[in-house]
Amino acid sequence: MNTAKLTHFNEQGRAHMVDVSEKTKTQRMAVAISQIRMRSETLSKIREGGIGKGDVLAVAQVAGIMAAKKTADIIPMCHTLSLTGVDITFIELDDETLLIKVLVKTTGVTGVEMEALTAAQVVGLTIYDMCKAIDKGMILGPTYLEQKNGGKSGDYYHNETHSM
Repeated sequence: MNTAKLTHFNEQGRAHMVDVSEKTKTQRMAVAISQIRMRSETLSKIREGGIGKGDVLAVAQVAGIMAAKKTADIIPMCHTLSLTGVDITFIELDDETLLIKVLVKTTGVTGVEMEALTAAQVVGLTIYDMCKAIDKGMILGPTYLEQKNGGKSGDYYHNETHSM
């Protein structure tokens, strides 16, 4: 079990934003994974461009990039970051499951895990929003941090023994 000290609480046990002013700038990278399951007909329509609202995956990519850039606006203790890159890719796992992979990079004093995770969720929500008229039963998740590099805590790689 990880016994690392929780840093978002002050001496009184109240929430505060961590002071990162003394930290050294390093290259930071995080990869988040999510997925969305849907009826095979829905995924087929997405693939063929048959959704009336437009190119679902292109819109979802833009939404994910915007979400990564705006993470500090919706997650209270996140620092505003200058991102140097966001890449969102899709992999069809089968005829009903679309894997969402988000890579976020920066050079700074704090990591980009929350930006990657937020983007992954927003990508899935955008796909749901654009396809809900034909498939309200879509299922989002699981969403998790697959990898992070940089910073004082070092590198992290998702351990498949985590329960989901």
